[in-house]
Amino acid sequence: MNMTNSTPASSLGELPGTVMGRLYGHFFTHESSTGTRILLIIVLAVLVHVLVKVTRHISEWLIHKSQAQENPLGFVTQQPKFITLTRLIASGVTFVIYFLAVGLFLEELGVKLTAYLASASVIGLAISFGSQGLVQDVVIGLTLIFSDTMDVGDLVEIAGTVVVVGRVEEIGLRFTKLVNFYNQEIFIPNRTIANVSRFPFGGIYAYADVQIPAGVDREKAVETVVNVAKGMWGQFGAIILSEPTTGQVETAEGGGWSFLRVHFKIWPGQGNLIETTFRQQTVSVMKAFSPNYADWQVPVTYRAMTVSKKPAGAGGPD
Repeated sequence: MNMTNSTPASSLGELPGTVMGRLYGHFFTHESSTGTRILLIIVLAVLVHVLVKVTRHISEWLIHKSQAQENPLGFVTQQPKFITLTRLIASGVTFVIYFLAVGLFLEELGVKLTAYLASASVIGLAISFGSQGLVQDVVIGLTLIFSDTMDVGDLVEIAGTVVVVGRVEEIGLRFTKLVNFYNQEIFIPNRTIANVSRFPFGGIYAYADVQIPAGVDREKAVETVVNVAKGMWGQFGAIILSEPTTGQVETAEGGGWSFLRVHFKIWPGQGNLIETTFRQQTVSVMKAFSPNYADWQVPVTYRAMTVSKKPAGAGGPD
């Protein structure tokens, strides 16, 4: 008697045709339902997303803690740029995770993964043509990040549609975020950035040369000027970026008059504070030493070198 061996419609080794089905069958050696595989896709996507975020935060925490200027791989020279890059990479990986998760989810519902990828490519191409501004933002954002034009923490002046001065908080793919001295957060579309002026010392240096009248108590006069400068710093801390410093009373070469130089580090474009408020307050207190003390006796400059008084009898070239 002839016996025909029948093959079961669904054997133990037969795997579903989807990617998740084959992976599930490979690791668990049995078939799974569509609902189980969809749940697995969601769980895996969320877990990987959390892992990426945790890794990013740990890396930033370690950088802030160590205050390292260069990471072990040596491809980043400044700490803020490394943080910017880790955020950018984390955002890119997160996008890829959910892009693939959506594709696997649709595959479970009967949509071919190759068709999904092809459709996404066509849609992406159409969006890129329809959103040229978005593409420009991304390209310029990447250029700003990798060309060292500016970095997080820099004080810059950005000229474009408008001129904005502020400290760089974030360089993104769409916007560059600045904070001005009013503590306003300003988001500038990358494509509108035309020129970037960087302040390498973190501000503008202003020098006020306070003339000390002849025949007065110098120590008392210097103490009075120092108190005015410190009072200005306490009152205008958002504009005067660090505590003002003073040197010794010096003598101007050729003029014979003595002066005290007060060094200010100020927010760009705010020199009027020194030229008006500080000058007026200084003139007011100096009138107690010399009733005829005037505004011209407190000149303010921004590119001045400290004048050194030569010892008596010193020779040599100037």
